[in-house]
Amino acid sequence: MYTQCPACLTVFSLTANTLACAGGQVACGHCGETFDALGNLADQLPPEPFRTLEPHPPLIRPPTLELAVYRPPAEPAAVVAPATDTPAPAAFAPRFARADARANERFWPWVFACTVLTLLLASQLAWAKRDLLISNPQSGPLLRQACQAMACRLPLVAAPGQLRLLASNVQSHPSVRGALVISLSVRNDAPFSQPYPVVSLTLADAQGKRVAMRRLQPGEYLDDTEALARGLAPGSATALLFEVEDPGTRAVAFAFDFN
Repeated sequence: MYTQCPACLTVFSLTANTLACAGGQVACGHCGETFDALGNLADQLPPEPFRTLEPHPPLIRPPTLELAVYRPPAEPAAVVAPATDTPAPAAFAPRFARADARANERFWPWVFACTVLTLLLASQLAWAKRDLLISNPQSGPLLRQACQAMACRLPLVAAPGQLRLLASNVQSHPSVRGALVISLSVRNDAPFSQPYPVVSLTLADAQGKRVAMRRLQPGEYLDDTEALARGLAPGSATALLFEVEDPGTRAVAFAFDFN
């Protein structure tokens, strides 16, 4: 037998035992509506597609049952106490509703795993593009604020194009014969800290021909490991001092470049 919820139009299969539990009153397992299952009870479903089961017309007089199949022998009348509690409507859920619940239980672990993998992939991409993110005018300040709040240190990003040479001087070494002392004053105009640069020093003669060239790594002109780890703070200026071999009187001009 079949019946249909008048609220959500869900069709259910039920048995005579289910109808007898509460005199035909049942509760919809989909929307929770309580309704009379006898109102549109049907032995078979109409051909699909259909929207509603045919309702039974209201009865003016109960039908008389004529075809008797069994009559138990008469027994003495027994006194039956009146029932005090009204039986609750029978509630049952359709098979597809139970299937949806089991599918949702299997779905959430996949959502959690995909979310974790997505976060890991985003972290790897952010680390691979960390130089661009730190130097970016929009994301850089946010990263520095977050790192400051968490007491961490962002990796140094090299931006030699934002190093400004304020002053330079080349003179003979005061205590070593045949050597030169070169001093540079450099300022970091970037809004973020960057490592000490690789300094390219070029000496040329009067005709502009290169006489000597030297690339000096930060560790060659600075022996302070903590300063190397901190780098050049944004807006700060520092003095760099180099000691190089004197190429002779032919070198009359010099140039510096940062890499």
